[in-house]
Amino acid sequence: MTRTTSADPDAHAISPRLLCLDVYRGMIMVALAFNGFGLAEAAGKHLALTPNSRFWQIVQFQFTHTEWVGASFWDLIQPSFMFMVGVSLAYSYVQRRARGDSWWQMFAHAMKRSVLLCVLGIFLISNGNETEWSLMNVLTQIGLGYTFLFLLWQRPLPRQILVGLTLLAGVWLAYVGYPAKGIDLSIGAPDVGVTAEWAQQHLTDVPTAWHKNANLGHAVDRILLNWAPRSQAFTFNPGGYQSLNFLSSLATMLMGLICGELLRSNSSTTRKLAILLAMGVAGVVCGQIGDACGCPLVKRLWTPSWALYSGGICCVVLATLFGVIDVLRLRGWTFPFVVVGMNSIAIYAMGMLLRPWTARTLQKHLNPWLTTLTGTKLFNLEGASSGWANWGILNESIFRHCLVGMVFWLVCWWMFRRKIFLRI
Repeated sequence: MTRTTSADPDAHAISPRLLCLDVYRGMIMVALAFNGFGLAEAAGKHLALTPNSRFWQIVQFQFTHTEWVGASFWDLIQPSFMFMVGVSLAYSYVQRRARGDSWWQMFAHAMKRSVLLCVLGIFLISNGNETEWSLMNVLTQIGLGYTFLFLLWQRPLPRQILVGLTLLAGVWLAYVGYPAKGIDLSIGAPDVGVTAEWAQQHLTDVPTAWHKNANLGHAVDRILLNWAPRSQAFTFNPGGYQSLNFLSSLATMLMGLICGELLRSNSSTTRKLAILLAMGVAGVVCGQIGDACGCPLVKRLWTPSWALYSGGICCVVLATLFGVIDVLRLRGWTFPFVVVGMNSIAIYAMGMLLRPWTARTLQKHLNPWLTTLTGTKLFNLEGASSGWANWGILNESIFRHCLVGMVFWLVCWWMFRRKIFLRI
């Protein structure tokens, strides 16, 4: 935990800290802390009554993870998080060097951060009766790649690009070259959580190298994750996520590092914006070309095409925020996101550990008052029949998750006012 000397967003804008990065991080963390504002759950309730509602179909798609191939807004949360790690690394280690840290001290710090991120990631997902030894969540994935990312810091741009492309090409070759038969679409593979119905719906046009829980990454995890002490052997990840994802997601972080070093450079703002947008368009186009050529956009496997596609979108978002906030200096709307962006670890941990308790506490204290005032319980999870009278029940999840998220935001605001910022 550290304390800074200024809590004014404008002060951070003129310091080495990049304000648009804090805002970007804050926007992503608000989406997570508010659990997508409860929109996916609300969409499910509406679609149960009106299955053909195009509006709620779009909302449900955008605020849930794609089952396998494709991309939604919710799928882009983790790539944004990892991309921003690369951008922030370009700034943080320059500051460490300026205060006198040697290369070896910074290398040791990067290694320590890698270990702490992995440990924290495992701790936050271990909600059962034993430690959940898993390396698939966002913090452990960042931790696995962070030291390697540091080793690429301030290396020549051609070398960084070559390393990134080599990583993606190596991942593609490894998966394609692995002798896997894939999933038999007619019967599925229930022993690894893939039903025939699911396989026929989502794997029909997917090359066998990228089938769920029947690929190289799955084979590696069957060995790697069973080295850890377990009451039951690891057999498969229900979502199809793999530990090996960190290799191609390192390329996503590297794209962020390249963007961060560009923004720190002495190039003109016009040139910076042009390069960021060009990188973004190139990433999206190359990702789609890869998808068309047999390397599908699968976030759960972080396929090379997904790394390029999602990284490209992150470049476009960063360019937009940089142009609006740091070039045009339109900052009046940024404060709520800066509050969260400067305490992203704190709000992430609260969301992982305290969400159920916070919801139960709000339910206990607010329901009697709301019932008396409106005749409707805010935390009523029962289904609805039809009609305008059920509007509150259908949209209850939106209010519930927004209230829980607001509690977390207020904690971050309290920490911000007292200049308390959690750091690893």
